[in-house]
Amino acid sequence: MSFKTKTRRLLVAGAAAVASALVLAGCGAITPANSSGEEQEFELADYIQQRIDDGDPLRIKLSYHDPSLAFATPIKAGMEKAGEEFGVDVSLIGPTGGDAAKQVSELQTLIQQKAVDGLAVSSASSDALKPVISQAYDAGIPIISFNTDNPGSDQMGFVGQDLKASGASEAEELLKTLGDSASGKVVVFSLDTGAGWSHDRFGGFEEALADTDLEVVGPVNVGNEPSEAYNTVASTMAGQKDVVAIAGLDCCSTTAAAKWIAQSGKAADIAMVGFDLLSTTAGYIEEGVVTFTISQNPTEQGYQAVKVLTDFLQEGMPIEGVDTGAQIITKENLDEATVED
Repeated sequence: MSFKTKTRRLLVAGAAAVASALVLAGCGAITPANSSGEEQEFELADYIQQRIDDGDPLRIKLSYHDPSLAFATPIKAGMEKAGEEFGVDVSLIGPTGGDAAKQVSELQTLIQQKAVDGLAVSSASSDALKPVISQAYDAGIPIISFNTDNPGSDQMGFVGQDLKASGASEAEELLKTLGDSASGKVVVFSLDTGAGWSHDRFGGFEEALADTDLEVVGPVNVGNEPSEAYNTVASTMAGQKDVVAIAGLDCCSTTAAAKWIAQSGKAADIAMVGFDLLSTTAGYIEEGVVTFTISQNPTEQGYQAVKVLTDFLQEGMPIEGVDTGAQIITKENLDEATVED
């Protein structure tokens, strides 16, 4: 019996369990967020089934919201490792600068031309990408989200970090650094405050500090251009008093804020925490400017996105989400961590 004749159902289950801050990876079923508790059926496109029957290499594409970011490099490395291991053709695509309209257009072209057998999408804008995710699903193309979740869409699973839980982990670890009785302001920066991932991560961060004497300021949007990001941090901090900590929600805001702390000589007065482990961030950790950062394990995200789709297409395995976890990186374990650029 060919794979096409098998029933392909996505079993509705609860959200993936929240990852511990020290857990690197774990699996859990991810529910299509637009589901109301009933099973959904997915019909594989005839052309994809024919390629499987003919033994043609699968064509799996990862659409990342901005491949120009340093974070895309380890994602691509993980993707390519999986492609070689599983014998599938893989490629990383996406719009430079995080242009949602361009990302949608690129995906629509792939769908219309039947040029892809499986898709993993990191949304530049959750709302903008929902319709094209539905287009892929309705066209019989297996589609998941990775790196940035897109709840409420027709995604068949999510591979990446539990964003809200990771924000909570950042806040909880910061509290350990400052002490439970700490008071003062915590200024939060993000490269894109309008993005779903930023909203989720900040939500977890803010909730975790809700019952403390710390005042959360922000999040302040800095953008992803380094000099502009630094200038935004500098101008924001010039108007603040009683700041005891700065928190970045991503790679770029973390490095921009760390640079400001280093150049202003505030490392002894302001705790700096953030996300992702770029080489610049690793340097700031070694210098004592950054107390800790949280790694998303991007190499694993790229690898698992390909694996989940390949297992579904080649083996008929149900699509499940993969939580790649939140790893706290400090000076003590920096030598054991993987730099992400």
